[in-house]
Amino acid sequence: MLRADGQLRMLEHVRSGVPWRARLQDVIQPIWTWAAGGCHPNRDTEAGVERAGFRIEPEGRRAEGTHRCFAARIALSVLLASAFVTAHVSVAFASDPVANLDIIRPRQATPAPDFTVPQLGSGSVTLKDLRGSVVFLNFWATWCPPCKQEMPSMERLYRRHKDQGFTIVAISIDANGVDRVATFVNNLGLTFPIGLDSKLEVANRYTVRALPSSFLVDRNGKMVAVALGPRDWDGTAAHAIVESLLK
Repeated sequence: MLRADGQLRMLEHVRSGVPWRARLQDVIQPIWTWAAGGCHPNRDTEAGVERAGFRIEPEGRRAEGTHRCFAARIALSVLLASAFVTAHVSVAFASDPVANLDIIRPRQATPAPDFTVPQLGSGSVTLKDLRGSVVFLNFWATWCPPCKQEMPSMERLYRRHKDQGFTIVAISIDANGVDRVATFVNNLGLTFPIGLDSKLEVANRYTVRALPSSFLVDRNGKMVAVALGPRDWDGTAAHAIVESLLK
């Protein structure tokens, strides 16, 4: 829209003679013109253009505010689109505690390798004897700082669900003697069963290559999730995963 010789002149767009293209133009052109900070030449009045932030200028000069309006409106569109995508991703992410906790879920649950290990204090722990319970199997060592970091949250997870058919078996791979493991456990106040695997027989059976490594085993003895590295096991996602397995 330009002013030439003091007269307001409307610049009509060229409308296609093909019916479906003409209808498409009627939809697209107003949207693009709005995004560019202008007006649709067939529908807006001079007052509408001024409300949009333009000032009608003599022909040959760019209307003041064009770049500003264009940038502002494009930025607004991008922000709205980003907010929409982020909201949907956040909802989807929050609705999947496995993804939220960043643990690996095998495509197909497979039977967890059975084992029997000495238990700290006395007796032994055998995996097949725990069939019917959800088992949190953890491999750790006293010299592993991340292991120490996550164990308090493991203890809270254990205490919350242990009466519902959930247990933790934390298998130490320490080769420096039982006393060191016992001191570590007592200092942290851990009450879940502690297994001893100083020769790495069970760790190798589970192909453990990093500490800590944790495996979730369902009531049927199948491995359903794996976590490599420490996690916050007392968070909403962890409790949601355990509760879903206990159902």
